[in-house]
Amino acid sequence: MKIDGLMHSSVPRNHFASDNNSPAHPAVIEAIISANKGHALGYGDDYYTQRACEKIRQIFGKKCEPFFLFTGTGANVLSISALTRPYNAVICAESAHLNTAECGALEKFAGVKLYTIPTETGKITTADIEKFLIYNHNQHHSQPKVVSLTQATDFGLCYSLDEVRLICDYAHSRQLYVHMDGARLYNACAALEVPLREMTVEAGLDSLSLGGTKNGLLGAEAVLFFREELAGEFKYIRKQGMQLASKMRFLAVQMEALLTDDLWLTNARHANHMAALLRDKLAEIPNLKLTREVQTNMIYCIIPPESIDIIRQSYLFYVFDEIRSEVRLVTSYDTTEEDVLGLAREAKRAMADSGQE
Repeated sequence: MKIDGLMHSSVPRNHFASDNNSPAHPAVIEAIISANKGHALGYGDDYYTQRACEKIRQIFGKKCEPFFLFTGTGANVLSISALTRPYNAVICAESAHLNTAECGALEKFAGVKLYTIPTETGKITTADIEKFLIYNHNQHHSQPKVVSLTQATDFGLCYSLDEVRLICDYAHSRQLYVHMDGARLYNACAALEVPLREMTVEAGLDSLSLGGTKNGLLGAEAVLFFREELAGEFKYIRKQGMQLASKMRFLAVQMEALLTDDLWLTNARHANHMAALLRDKLAEIPNLKLTREVQTNMIYCIIPPESIDIIRQSYLFYVFDEIRSEVRLVTSYDTTEEDVLGLAREAKRAMADSGQE
């Protein structure tokens, strides 16, 4: 995905490129400021981190073992490292971040192989998983050990609660762990109206990469283990993986703020609502084709290249597939109705100017 020539402008722009691009939520900044008083023990041995861990356990259950990290890639790679040996393999969608957008980090640092599944939705099924189990106990092949689900998928679609439960039950019956990349878990739970706990630990997950940055945090993610024995050595894995923060309190209070008074839900609902509004407005434009169902905060559509160039003078977004001229538009907790209507107007004008309307 590219945004040619528009990456380094100092002029503020309206962004639909990624929910990573939004500012940190004011409540998160306030939490950081509140924690920025006096000395506190480093590396997580402080009051703020312990308080944040308790907040997570209130939501995900007393047996949950939480760990804070800097990045989503770190959360994915290190949580799976804790579940695997170098001769193992991870089964995931071909479109999963693990496969497409983490620069081979899992393969390099965990040393495991990825068995990827082509899928138009980003979702995988038990039948997809079954195909790789023919390698079990064959010494010539990497042994499947983890199924990794992305919720919501990289196409913005959601596994239903029943689908997650089915995959977890199936995987466990085949001695496989289930990991979830929850970078946009909040958007999925908001869209499906399913509580975080029910979608994760109660559905049967073994580990979760709990996102933060895409929903208003400054730079904090978490790894959650739902079985105590799986977390036993993670503190060493996190340190060796260069994800142990010395001033841990500033990561912890961000996640605590997001989980307090359902801020995560407020943010996610708003982002989803703005995406639905944008979908409806774009659907009114002749010759602009929506290509995928909109369930969360991502919209995919085909816009002719000449119109893309015009629109991106005012609104940033990625070209997802240059051959098809398919673009991806992402809304955030701070996207306004004015932003959405402005983009729709600009798209309609650009299509007309290029002779597409």
